[in-house]
Amino acid sequence: MSDIQLHYETFGEESAPPMVILHGFLASSRNWRQIAKRLSERFRVYVPDQRNHGASPHAESMNYPLMASDLATFMDRLNLESATLLGHSMGGKTAMWFALNYPERVSRLLVADIAPVAYQHNFDRIIEALDRLPLASLSNRKQADDFLSEAIPDIGFRQFLLQNLILRDGQYAWRINLDYCQQSADYIVGFPSVEGVAGFVGEVLFITGENSTYFRPEAVPALFPNAAVATIANAGHWLHAEQPDHFVKVVEDFVMDQFK
Repeated sequence: MSDIQLHYETFGEESAPPMVILHGFLASSRNWRQIAKRLSERFRVYVPDQRNHGASPHAESMNYPLMASDLATFMDRLNLESATLLGHSMGGKTAMWFALNYPERVSRLLVADIAPVAYQHNFDRIIEALDRLPLASLSNRKQADDFLSEAIPDIGFRQFLLQNLILRDGQYAWRINLDYCQQSADYIVGFPSVEGVAGFVGEVLFITGENSTYFRPEAVPALFPNAAVATIANAGHWLHAEQPDHFVKVVEDFVMDQFK
């Protein structure tokens, strides 16, 4: 088991069915607050920061077996024998690997816009742009946004990344460990070998954005034979932020079906 104790936020009544939400790469629990608050009307929602993200501890190594072990330790600490898992992007891969290795601890699995395969995405340019930000000379967040605008022209993505910028003792600093994230990026875009790994036979829903190219349906059946797919119209990879109403409804309908 992992010795890393993940920072987390909690929403909803303690007596409600438990749900754990796992964020993506360079994100944190903060990015999921609004979705978590809405889901907390039906669930007890736990949103941890994965290692090297948010307020959780930093660690030089970061891969899916380690993050799945972090999750097992997290659930043990909170006395959660099992829970519904909802993971987006990197968080979806953590959730899938956890389900494949700790199947008895997963009530239902929801994977948002990712598949159990390796991708070609390269984060070097993004992380290097963040690393070049002159933190010591910043006096406000707009300066940071302006500095990053050329390397990261998408304003929405810049604002997402800048949620990792915090004031600490009067000076701006990165909440994430950029060096460790860059060192681990190949593991994050990859997926562990599944040779000899038994498939997860529980109920699984893959939620994909209509405009996204991340989902790979051909990779699903061998590992998740009972999986279904829901596509959210007019949404890309950030489907929960682009279409939150539709996203919440899809999640609630799938999970609540087991209680009928």
